[in-house]
Amino acid sequence: MVRACVVLCGVAIIPPGHGTARAAAPPDVVFEQLTWTEIRDALAQGWTSVIIPVGGTEQSGPFIAVGKHNVRATVLSQRIARQVGHTLVAPTIAYVPEGGTSPRTSHMRFAGTLSIPPAVFRELLSGAAESLRVQGFRRIVLLGDHGGYQKDLKAVALALNHKWAGTGARVVYLGAYYDVVAGSYADFLRRRGLGADVGMHADISDTSLMLAIQPDMVRENALRHATLPGPSQGVYGGDPRPATAALGQVGADMQVAAAVRALQTDRNGPISP
Repeated sequence: MVRACVVLCGVAIIPPGHGTARAAAPPDVVFEQLTWTEIRDALAQGWTSVIIPVGGTEQSGPFIAVGKHNVRATVLSQRIARQVGHTLVAPTIAYVPEGGTSPRTSHMRFAGTLSIPPAVFRELLSGAAESLRVQGFRRIVLLGDHGGYQKDLKAVALALNHKWAGTGARVVYLGAYYDVVAGSYADFLRRRGLGADVGMHADISDTSLMLAIQPDMVRENALRHATLPGPSQGVYGGDPRPATAALGQVGADMQVAAAVRALQTDRNGPISP
């Protein structure tokens, strides 16, 4: 009788709890692994922070593959996003300024390096950030794994925050992530008696980080049997040969912790539900 009345009166019976349960979180934090509807739904649930990892394709001496910055930025951004919560990770930017092409300067003096002009790089970052803003993201985080363009990341953040004033969206330049390498991580290595092995590029810290994050990108057999490499081989100071995965794990954990702390204490960031 009740069922007949419901049908005749045009009233739908909704099982208890149906339609009121909170929507599930997205199946992954990785932008490229989600459908557009999953991203749309994540935004509606308050996943309004997104990290843009910035890597780079450059020579890193004879023992580390040229994609090291891309891999590190990608892997560690995902760790950071999962710890911060309500944060997605956009595709990693692999094309960055690495030196001149005519004449060839900086890392462009070596095979395997890809470089774009700084102005093009800034426009690329700005365009990526703007496309995320108009979709509904409110905190766009620039995380760079390479030192040469940190000033560009900061400049883009400043320019976009000025442009976006009053929109409710902002860019965060996550300098705390990169600062660890030459800061607390280098201090850790020095305390371990490895200060002489710390250099500027492709040194013990670079190599240890890669051994921890993706060891197959390090030509470890050649590394262990090498003589001390120098600038002519693309190693600028220090010594990569004492590098270990255990040392690298400490550095990676430091970078993740510093980035998570910076984002969790960002007073201007979106408040997660």
